[in-house]
Amino acid sequence: MYTPAIDLETIEAIDTHVHIELSDDGQSSLPPDLAEAAAQYFKTDGMTPTLDAIADYYRERKMAAVVFTVDAEQNLAHPPLSSVDIIEGAARHNDVLIPFGSVDPHREDAVARVQRLVTEHGAQGFKFHPTVQGFDPSDESYFPIWEAIEQLGVPALFHTGQTGIGAGTPGGRGLRLGLSNPILLDDIAASFPGLTIIMAHPSVPWQDEAISIATHKANVYIDLSGWSPKYFPPQLVRAANTMLKKKVLFGSDFPMISPDRWLADFAALDLKAEVRPLITKENAARVLGLRSIDE
Repeated sequence: MYTPAIDLETIEAIDTHVHIELSDDGQSSLPPDLAEAAAQYFKTDGMTPTLDAIADYYRERKMAAVVFTVDAEQNLAHPPLSSVDIIEGAARHNDVLIPFGSVDPHREDAVARVQRLVTEHGAQGFKFHPTVQGFDPSDESYFPIWEAIEQLGVPALFHTGQTGIGAGTPGGRGLRLGLSNPILLDDIAASFPGLTIIMAHPSVPWQDEAISIATHKANVYIDLSGWSPKYFPPQLVRAANTMLKKKVLFGSDFPMISPDRWLADFAALDLKAEVRPLITKENAARVLGLRSIDE
């Protein structure tokens, strides 16, 4: 059973978006063609560290990291990595890793899986990727899932905007970007006000929609992963520096983008000094319910 042991006094940053792409026994989270397309898109040379290696990587940097996979078995016809294994692995490294579960919304037992991952294993939240999983999150048939997560009191992290998965392949491999328009999450945020929603990534090409939702809904946040900060849309930088300074979270998208690169480019943004620690650590600690180990 996972229990966090993050020392907020010594941790310098919290990366809210880290993918586990390879299991301990060598299974990939994506089919070979999609893994290759993503590596080419992000120019990563297919780097796929294991969970233990990721823990060591973040520990060396005095950072904590939210780790997860994406269960998209039905849409991709590819077996997912085990969320249980990821949670158990994070429990070995609970000083730096915070595990989120993932459940394919198409599963008939999706709600029961969500409940078990939290109550029996200690999942600290859930990751969904509407484009890769092939579902419209605003469809009311999925509302029992959001209700269950709301009742469990953990966050739901949704991919939004463009994706490197399938990028550059014929037809994008059939993956539909429109399913990751953040406006679809507004219905969920309105219907489940007790559910903490994190919209992952600068939501290109729908950045204004994401800013509007995060401004309007107290239960909605934005993680800044998947893009180097030097490419952030200017309206996102302005919002992060002002009205959304307590609603945006540092995220890298490692291993696609390293936290080192992200933070180096982040340092060049024109942001107020008092805003930077909110984004890199304090907002995430609050959203994730982390407390100092001395409390």
